[in-house]
Amino acid sequence: MSLVHLSNVASHLKNASKARLGLTSIPDTKFHLKLMLALQNSGFISTVVRGGPTPPPPHTLLSHPSSTDPSHPIEPVTRYNISSRRLWVGLKYYNSQRVLEDVHMISKPTRRITMDVEGIKQLVLGRNSGYVQGLTKPGECLYVNTDRGILESRECVERKIGGQLLCRVY
Repeated sequence: MSLVHLSNVASHLKNASKARLGLTSIPDTKFHLKLMLALQNSGFISTVVRGGPTPPPPHTLLSHPSSTDPSHPIEPVTRYNISSRRLWVGLKYYNSQRVLEDVHMISKPTRRITMDVEGIKQLVLGRNSGYVQGLTKPGECLYVNTDRGILESRECVERKIGGQLLCRVY
């Protein structure tokens, strides 16, 4: 897990959302995929599709790509094409306003911040915990890297799991 790459992805998503792009791509890693799926579950982004250096066809963004479709087969990942693999992310807009307003990193490469369940509970309640400010904006989410994957902070409190604080999104 590289927080340098994650901070680059966070700033890329923020800039793509400001530029009103409908579709953007980020490097394809397992860690980025888990975070994008968590963002999709929270409703910040619309689609996440694995693909190559060119954007996937529009019909694959709305449905699950099948390997039996002869016009657009799924390209297998090999050691020769792994560096060109991308995650294609569909950004959402509502009433001409962007849904993904801002992405802030909490843990940085030079300072990783981990918290137990009680500390995360204080953040969810809107109180400060240590150096981290609580969730105060409506619709704000905090993502935590746990041993069970990347979870939203409220889900961590429900499951009573602590972990490394990654980023806050609103």
